[in-house]
Formats: sequence, C-alpha cells, structure tokens
Amino acid sequence: MAMRIDLHAHSTVSDGTATPAEVMVMAAAAALDVVALTDHDTTTGWAEAAAALPVGRTLVPGAELSCRWNDGGQRLGMHMLAYLFDPTDAALTAEMTRVRDGLAHRAQAVVELLRAGGVDVTWDEVRELAAGDTVGRPHIAQALVDGGRVGSVQEAFEPQWLGERYYVPKQAMDVFVALRLVRDAGGVAVLAHPRRKDREVPHEVLAELAKEGLFGLEADHPEHADAAREAVRAAALEFGLVVTGSSDFHGARKTVRIGANTTDPQVFEQIVNAASGTAPITAAAVR
Repeated sequence: MAMRIDLHAHSTVSDGTATPAEVMVMAAAAALDVVALTDHDTTTGWAEAAAALPVGRTLVPGAELSCRWNDGGQRLGMHMLAYLFDPTDAALTAEMTRVRDGLAHRAQAVVELLRAGGVDVTWDEVRELAAGDTVGRPHIAQALVDGGRVGSVQEAFEPQWLGERYYVPKQAMDVFVALRLVRDAGGVAVLAHPRRKDREVPHEVLAELAKEGLFGLEADHPEHADAAREAVRAAALEFGLVVTGSSDFHGARKTVRIGANTTDPQVFEQIVNAASGTAPITAAAVR
C-alpha cells in the first residue's frame, strides 16, 4: 500500500480546534503515514506533536506563513507552506513573531468594529476561546456562534460579518521576502491553495516565485474545484514545480477531514531531499 501523506494541518496553536497531540492521533486514525503540522506563523506546536506521534508515523515540522503581494494599488493575500526549516533561524523567527503580534492587534480592532456596529461581543470572551494561543478571526467567529449571533463559523466569515463589513487587513510578510527567508533557513516553500476563489494568485506572480526558488504548488485542496486543480498542475509543469495535496485540516471549524487530499510519496521524498533546516520526525517503537 502506498504511503498516505497530508502536508497541511492546523492545531489549537493557531486556528485549529485540536491540539498538536490530537492532530497526530487523528492523522494515524485516518491511516496517514505522514502529516505536516503547519500552524500559522509559528513552530510552537512542533514539540507536542513530536511527543505524541504514534509509533511508525512521521511528522513534518512546518508552518503556514501569512504573505502578501503588492503591485501598485493591487494587494493580494497569500499563504506559503514552509517545511523543514531551522526553527532557530533568527530572521524567519522574527518575521513570524511580527506577524503573530499583528494578529492580536487585528483581532482587537475587529472586536471594536463589531461593538461599534452594535454586536455584543467582548474581547475577554474572544481571548478566552484562544486559551492562551494567538487570537485570530476564527476565535471571533466562534464567539459569534456561541452568542447566537450567527449559525455557524462559515456564516461568520460571510460578507455581512467578518468577510467584509467587519474586515480588518492582517499583518503579513512580503511573499518574496518570505520565500527568501524560508530558503535561507534551509526550508522548502510550497504555495498554499493558489487558486482559491477569494485569492487567486496571478500567473505572472507564480512565474516570478518559481524563478526565486519556490519548490511547489498545492493543487489538491478542498477549496479547489477540478478545473482549479488542473490549472495548478499545468502551472507547476510549466514552471518546473512539484505538486502537493492536503486537507488544510482545522478540526471542528471546517467539515474537511484530515487526509482528505494527499501528496505523492515521490514528491514528499523530493521535499525532504531539498531541505537542510531540520528533518522529518518518525516515532520509533521505543522512545
């Protein structure tokens, strides 16, 4: 049986609902051999995930970096999956810290907007939902659900709520700076969900990123329709990039199950061979 590999999953360290340890257990229950922990702009969950790995399973330490691309008046939010980089790299760590600090300020600004609009939600209840981790919009969305203001987290992100009316731009890294930092830290960079409807990455940007050392594109993603997946594959072939697949698992906040999409084992091997920052972690029979 071929290895089953999911290279994109989140935990409570960022905006997931399962702890890093629980993500590892869920991955094994879903018959995954390899899973990447890619919380937003942080490596905090790596140690807990590694300690909880079921025997024979492999953890790929990673992160999903919040990025942006600016071209004159055009500004586009993007996400970059960074795998197997050195977590002690000073420059990359500093940028991730800056972005995380900005997320807390953004969340406070969103709560203030909601309150100004007559929505009874407090910063204390949102912060309590984060349970000590970085506060993000998913925590605000959950507060709206818990208070009966919306029927679901998905509804909370619609335009009349957090999607537009109560939207505040987030801190992010310039995507080309992020790519350079990941490579300098010995990591491998794959652009996450480049054909999502709300943030489709222009073809010319993919071309420039490929020239600068981007390693791959995430094609098989829950928010990519069949046509989008084929378009991503075509772009990867054109630019000489690998293609990955993943669930983008967030636990109970999304209906997608871990392992919903997977990455070819040969592609995973290429990613591992290209990295020099850190290595995948496999749980042995005796710890």
